[in-house]
Amino acid sequence: MVPFKPAQLLVAILLVAPSSAPAAAASNLPRLSASDEATVRAAAAYLGGLTSVRAHFVQTGARGTTSQGEFYLQRPGKARFDYAPPSGLTIASNGQVVSVLDTRLNSFQSYPLGMTPLSLFLSKEVRLDRGVEVTSVTASSDGFSITARDGRRRSDGQIALYFQRAPLTLLGWTITDAQGASTRVRLTDLSAAGPFDRHLFTLRPPRPSPDQLR
Repeated sequence: MVPFKPAQLLVAILLVAPSSAPAAAASNLPRLSASDEATVRAAAAYLGGLTSVRAHFVQTGARGTTSQGEFYLQRPGKARFDYAPPSGLTIASNGQVVSVLDTRLNSFQSYPLGMTPLSLFLSKEVRLDRGVEVTSVTASSDGFSITARDGRRRSDGQIALYFQRAPLTLLGWTITDAQGASTRVRLTDLSAAGPFDRHLFTLRPPRPSPDQLR
């Protein structure tokens, strides 16, 4: 597995979080057609309707290495990514903080939910027209993709969300960072589930190793 960078993966989860930085100059990107705008609205409404779901995910890193696991979502506020062995990684949001636990490294980090990309996806209302700049909508044989970036932090990369059209289903996403490296996440078996036990979304720091206690 590619060495893990928590902030990089959080960006890969869904959309770049709105920034507090000053707004950039007006974009010279072409305006979306009425049809594309309707597609974006339908996708946002669909994402907002994903209230309690479960899926299997496969993540492919920039170097071609893969990892996989289970994804749990209970909106508003809660999500969990369980990485399968040999990874010891778990990421969870309990509605207030996003915690990153790595049992292999015996490490634990927490971030306020509002400071992470998950906040946009886990909010009560998913918006793709506020703080987010949709750069293209591309049709495929059986679906479409929406490529977007943070409207204020344009150097931070972009994300492409992939959807099946009928029935409308989120298939995954690809995040491309500021250096041009891409991480692809594919979802399978996305289905309604839950309600989940609230403890599923709460992670606790690991016990200190004997070396750490010395």
